[in-house]
Amino acid sequence: MPRDARVFVLITGGAGFLGSHVVRSVLKDDRYNDYSVLVVDDLSGGFVTNLPDDSRLEFVEASIVNAAEMDALFEQFEIRYVFHLAAYAAEGLSHFIRRFNYQNNLIGSVNLINAAVRSDVAHFVFTSSIAVYGSGQVPMKEETVPAPEDPYGISKLAVELDLAAAHEMFGQPYTVFRPHNVYGEFQNIGDRYRNVVGIFMNNIISEKPLPVFGDGTQQRAFSYVADLMHPIVSAPFVPEAACEVFNVGASQPVSVRELAEVTCREFDVNPDLDFLPARNEVHKAWSDHSKCDSVFGPAEETPLEEGIHRMAEWVRAEGPRESQSFGEIEIEKGLPPSWHG
Repeated sequence: MPRDARVFVLITGGAGFLGSHVVRSVLKDDRYNDYSVLVVDDLSGGFVTNLPDDSRLEFVEASIVNAAEMDALFEQFEIRYVFHLAAYAAEGLSHFIRRFNYQNNLIGSVNLINAAVRSDVAHFVFTSSIAVYGSGQVPMKEETVPAPEDPYGISKLAVELDLAAAHEMFGQPYTVFRPHNVYGEFQNIGDRYRNVVGIFMNNIISEKPLPVFGDGTQQRAFSYVADLMHPIVSAPFVPEAACEVFNVGASQPVSVRELAEVTCREFDVNPDLDFLPARNEVHKAWSDHSKCDSVFGPAEETPLEEGIHRMAEWVRAEGPRESQSFGEIEIEKGLPPSWHG
């Protein structure tokens, strides 16, 4: 196949939730006017309908786990920047799908890093997670020594370390962002294993109770997706961001029960909570964003009620999605009963 003459920004996982917002932000950003956008997604959790209709956009259905396919893409397209968002981000489930987790979140990432180094990519932007920190370290700060407690966080930290090694060995420029508990339009509300805001909204419009693990006092800072876009898409153009790691997201923690109450108020329903056995998870998780603010400017922080309203408007228009079971459970021992079948 002849090499495409255009110069591209590659966005992996671009048909997914966070990736589709990065796609839109790049296409709207004047700094990328001379570039086309190449979206690579295996559609395991994303949807082609999440992508905008734009003449500068090319979509390829492929998996980052397939090294040969990734190498072929870098040969066919001249790729200047990489935004790597493809991942299976079910943190709690990762204990029970360890091989799948490392293949998709670590080996797939290494395939991209290899191709980026060989192709002299100008900048590699990676979305990691505050899962790298583990528990008992709030507010989480970049200088905190990582201590991930689940395979998902371990895989994300390993990719961060591999990027640092690729820079040290080959000079590959990169930036790492650690987002957390992101919600908003284009989220896969039919995924029962992750994205609690989406699960709550999907169950409300399906007239089902809201599943809450444990007593619901777990605290998270829920981040509206649009608030993350400025630093992420700006990273290749900000010298101070080169080879740095940034927390990005909301700063105000709320409990899962409070989140349920806010979501139910938006839909004008009384909370109907289904309390399930507690999972083995970090109880309190939110981070400090002063480093990100100092480099990219003070971040927007959409109030939870406003972000929930915007997402709910989209959910009402889209309607419910059927929850799909994960078909490749590797360890059944300790799997929450609600995740069976």
